[in-house]
Amino acid sequence: MKIAHLSDLHLGKVVYNYSMLEEQKDILGKITDILTTENIKTLLIAGDIYDKSVPSAEAIKCFDEFLVGLSKAGVTVFIISGNHDSNERISFGADLMAVSGVHIAKPLTKSTKDIQPVMLQDEFGPVHIYMLPFIKPVHVKVAFETEDIADYTQALKMVIDNMHVDTSARNILITHQFVTGGARCESEQISVGGSDNVDSPVFEVFDYVALGHLHGPQHIGRETLRYCGSPLKYSFSEVSHKKSLTVINLNAKGDTRLEFIPLKPLHDWQEIKGKYNDLMAKDFRDKQNLQNFFHITLTDEEDVPDALNKLRMAYPNIMQLSYDNTRTASNTQIGTLEQAESKTPFEVFAEFYKKQNNQDLSEQQTKHISALIEKIWEEK
Repeated sequence: MKIAHLSDLHLGKVVYNYSMLEEQKDILGKITDILTTENIKTLLIAGDIYDKSVPSAEAIKCFDEFLVGLSKAGVTVFIISGNHDSNERISFGADLMAVSGVHIAKPLTKSTKDIQPVMLQDEFGPVHIYMLPFIKPVHVKVAFETEDIADYTQALKMVIDNMHVDTSARNILITHQFVTGGARCESEQISVGGSDNVDSPVFEVFDYVALGHLHGPQHIGRETLRYCGSPLKYSFSEVSHKKSLTVINLNAKGDTRLEFIPLKPLHDWQEIKGKYNDLMAKDFRDKQNLQNFFHITLTDEEDVPDALNKLRMAYPNIMQLSYDNTRTASNTQIGTLEQAESKTPFEVFAEFYKKQNNQDLSEQQTKHISALIEKIWEEK
């Protein structure tokens, strides 16, 4: 059985004031073509369908058209929500859509805590697909009516133990969490002090774990505990990523092989650095794909007047302009939005406090602020 693994679409995302929707429509069309060409009839989507919990009408239409195309191609789809999604909105009409082969995970509640798998069948027997949307410890405490949950690992363990997985069969879990050891990048939402970590042994009963949340394709320990990564780059921290569609070749129990089909975007991301005149020289520009999304760093000692607009004449899709010179090296820099997003809320607050007061937070202040941020974060 061939199964495709996809996650972190972030439909409707805006990067540096540029809407990624055209890029997203293009890549989803290419994914549909791959599924058809490769005769892949099952697709797992591991969360972060949208970039916001209340997505735009255009983003919803984009996903709707994608699902309709998959349905016409005879692809069975399994969908869970991620931390950017509203589980309630994503799962609307789940029972009705299941009739059309689109299976959507429901929110974890008292009535849905006994998660039942959807069963597929091939020549090797049954395959059980479990769907677990993004959850926090507070969700598990409410669903299981217990206070005996200290962290994300315990929360996930309680939910998975309650699945009573038949380990003699082949089992797949789709979930959206941060597994300890994963490599993050700037475009991902980061929790307080790494408190969202889930330890990998929790997932041992599954033959394959289709993870969503991290944008860089990677495995944690074993090859089959895997983040497929986002299908598109969403920040310059991902500039070196090789985006692909993960395909699971699920054979007999214990025989799972993976292949990775490259995904080619409309526009790639690129970083270049040098003096303004050198970057604008024709012989240099002729070596570049000028339609790429660019982060340009100028090394001129003096600021170039109206540099962004001048550079845009040659590099129409410039996303970010920086300077790297004596002045910037000696000055204390205010972090960009992308840099701020790569830090925890506590780190951002601590840096702000130090700038305002010229001293670090005390131990007592650190404990108080950490507890306060964690409480706010859990209530979001």
